[in-house]
Amino acid sequence: MNIWKKRIGYGVGDLGCNLVFSTMASYLMFFYTDVFGITAAAAGTLMLVTKIIDALTDTGMGILVDRTNTRWGQGRPYFLIGAIPFAIFTVMTFIVPNFDMTGKLIWAYVTYCLLCTAYTVVNIPLNTIVPRLTSDNHERNWLVSTRMICALIGTALVMSITMPLVNLFGQGDIQKGFLITMSLYGIIAMLLFVYTFMNTKEVVPPSVKHEKSSFKQDLKGLTDQSYIFFIINFLYFALFVIRNTTVIYYFTYNLGRTDWLVFVGLFGILSGLPMLLILPWLQKKMAKKHVMLLSSAIFIAGDLLIFFGKSSAPLLVAGLAITGLGIYGIFGTTFAIQPDIIDYSEYKKNRSIAGMIAAFQGFFVKGSMGLASAFIGIVLSIGGYIPNATQTATALTYIEIIFIWVPLAICLLIGLTMMFYKLDEKRAVMDVELERRRTVSNQDVANF
Repeated sequence: MNIWKKRIGYGVGDLGCNLVFSTMASYLMFFYTDVFGITAAAAGTLMLVTKIIDALTDTGMGILVDRTNTRWGQGRPYFLIGAIPFAIFTVMTFIVPNFDMTGKLIWAYVTYCLLCTAYTVVNIPLNTIVPRLTSDNHERNWLVSTRMICALIGTALVMSITMPLVNLFGQGDIQKGFLITMSLYGIIAMLLFVYTFMNTKEVVPPSVKHEKSSFKQDLKGLTDQSYIFFIINFLYFALFVIRNTTVIYYFTYNLGRTDWLVFVGLFGILSGLPMLLILPWLQKKMAKKHVMLLSSAIFIAGDLLIFFGKSSAPLLVAGLAITGLGIYGIFGTTFAIQPDIIDYSEYKKNRSIAGMIAAFQGFFVKGSMGLASAFIGIVLSIGGYIPNATQTATALTYIEIIFIWVPLAICLLIGLTMMFYKLDEKRAVMDVELERRRTVSNQDVANF
């Protein structure tokens, strides 16, 4: 299979995911309150309840992937299985039914849960499949970077064209505008998942035989490095949510630059592109631990430049660019170490549990995002923040703390956690041993 065909085939799967995921993250609360017609409290409760259900479906999907064994592979079939339901439930979530409030709430809960489940069906396998696509570590890094670039493109598209499309298709009818826009996103995502299925192939089998096992037995396959990986995911997504949520507060109230918000939103996304393009080269020249430490240091440098250069537009832009490089370096490296974590469970515990690792990763990610959002609300409340008003000096200080100093502290914690990551030095030994086991397993099959 052509190398770039495989890379792009894998990467666009996350483009499809992000067309809908980024829309949900950015616009779903607004849609529920201002278009669908339920209260903010009801919408917030809905988000909380569905996150709990979503964490359970992640776990179930991870267990299912580990127990899947088809001629198409373990994870790849689910891109095809989940494609049509993903499109259907995307459309259904953005339909506004002519029901009373109780009926609307039931519709919102059911459709959003179904959409989250369909997202899980395609996204968990996307997280598990890299070790099955190739055993070449440099090529794995390219696959992950291609995926991250496609995810970034998806997010940038959502941020820049969603509301213009809503206005174009709606012509004053915002319900119609959202429905047509999200139908378009759902159909494009469905086609991209089919493309991913057709242009990837699982050629590296697990080094252990498929055997029936219980959830408790699979838990024993997790290693100390698995927990390092989960903690890094927890910290990164807390950093992501806190920084992206508080940027509007900092630029609106602390800097008084509301005219910069659209620019800051898109620039913050696109400034990370150069880092994603050079990550495979960096990870070939340096240990992943060192790439993560470098990325964290870059973010901290940019963060401090924003703080000390807040009265200078050029320094602000430079700081935003540098933090963009840092945060996407952390992002790409976080996903680049996942195949190593999966292989290490096979190497150390003799268990193939890629699905379970992806499931726990999803659990920590969603828990982190929920807690980070709650943390922002608590800090703003303690600081005395009042929406759409001139803020007190105390409120401005608290906004600065969660925009500048909390992300800086999280980067320090990421660096500290990565000091316990040991797989860079074990990678060569793991490769030799896992290949030996696959050769023995193939010989046993041939002799049988």
